[in-house]
Amino acid sequence: MSQTEPQTLQELQAENSRLREELQMKDQLIQQLSQELFRLVKGKPTFMPQPEGCDRYKAQIQALQEQLRGVEQQVSFYQEQIAARDAEIYQLRQSVQELTDRSRMLEQVVQELPGVYREKFAERMAPVKEKLAELQRENRQLHAELQSVSYRLAVKSRRSTGKLDLPSFSPTPKSINLPSLGNA
Repeated sequence: MSQTEPQTLQELQAENSRLREELQMKDQLIQQLSQELFRLVKGKPTFMPQPEGCDRYKAQIQALQEQLRGVEQQVSFYQEQIAARDAEIYQLRQSVQELTDRSRMLEQVVQELPGVYREKFAERMAPVKEKLAELQRENRQLHAELQSVSYRLAVKSRRSTGKLDLPSFSPTPKSINLPSLGNA
């Protein structure tokens, strides 16, 4: 698995658990090896290596020491990996917390937006409403003035001609045929 592939928190925790189990198993093997070595050394109080067996025991001890160093190296390698994974998990948890906080903040902003838009719209509409009311007042005033002027003109034209200004009708024809209602 390369460093560039994203891993989820669960995958990292699973890997961490697996490495801990391996480390625990290695520790058990080391414990068993050291107990066996102690038993071999302690089991023979008069342990005096014989010249022919001395080389064989030295070789076994050297092999066990090499094996022990190898296991210790593996243990330290796994401990470094576990520490690195723990640091990565901590960093991912921090990122998750930051993103959660940011998400909550954005949700709050989204919930407040309709109220903010209503308020801004009302602020922008206030001058328009004032202008509309002013135009309506001016329109009523002009309409009243127009009616007043029309009335004065009508009064003035009546006084100047001396007649009422009535509409004229076309002359009626001499014979008008009215419908009959029968012999009623």
